[in-house]
Amino acid sequence: LAMGMRSEVGRNITPTSCATEWMQRGSSEEGGSIFDPVVCELAYRWFCAGGGQVVDPFAGGSVRGIVAAQLGLNYWGCDLRSEQIEANREQAATICTDKVPTWVCGDSMETLASAPAADFIFSCPPYGDLEVYSDDPADLSNMEWHTFVAAYKRIILRAVGRLKDDRFACFVVGDFRDNKGFYRDFVSTTIRAFEECGARLYNEAILATPVGSACMRVTKQFDASRKMAKTHQNVLVFCKGDPRKATAKCNAA
Repeated sequence: LAMGMRSEVGRNITPTSCATEWMQRGSSEEGGSIFDPVVCELAYRWFCAGGGQVVDPFAGGSVRGIVAAQLGLNYWGCDLRSEQIEANREQAATICTDKVPTWVCGDSMETLASAPAADFIFSCPPYGDLEVYSDDPADLSNMEWHTFVAAYKRIILRAVGRLKDDRFACFVVGDFRDNKGFYRDFVSTTIRAFEECGARLYNEAILATPVGSACMRVTKQFDASRKMAKTHQNVLVFCKGDPRKATAKCNAA
């Protein structure tokens, strides 16, 4: 915050029927979940070689790009919405000096083909339709679940295709409910998608999000439906190739 990062700018998010869970993901005053810059810094320091190339297929918000640049990493990210890309670039222009993140406007299903070879894949994908980012039919947040999963898996396949051998990838994800209240099992969907294209699950961490007013907000829904408050996300780290060699590349930098 002291650096001037405002990840919520440019997002214009509409929460859907799962608004309570949306509020529990660390939303800003302007609405919408924001990405934790400390988690971002740790992921870069632990799993990406110094001076390496980061590729982010779901680059909404400015945090991952700005933190990468401030740590001396090269960053390439893409997002469908031009207003989000412009907001990211404006923030980076006021903060970044030695390195400037690269944001590309477009569908990652297509733009990943021209993305640079990656030393680290790092992203936080849309949580299905939990937050709706635009009315673009290519936007994953507008898709029915089965269509979302198919598109999501193809994007992961293309992202892993850009990842060099013996490198790590990290997605921050969390399970969320459908409109009937049942969990989608998004975490397992993500793990299967990576493993199907050759990047195996290597680490998992739990990101405990602030409880805040969850204990008060959950009371009504718990009395009506026995739904408990969700106050965590999953940090999934995958390895393409040999994890020892991937580690050596991180340590050598």
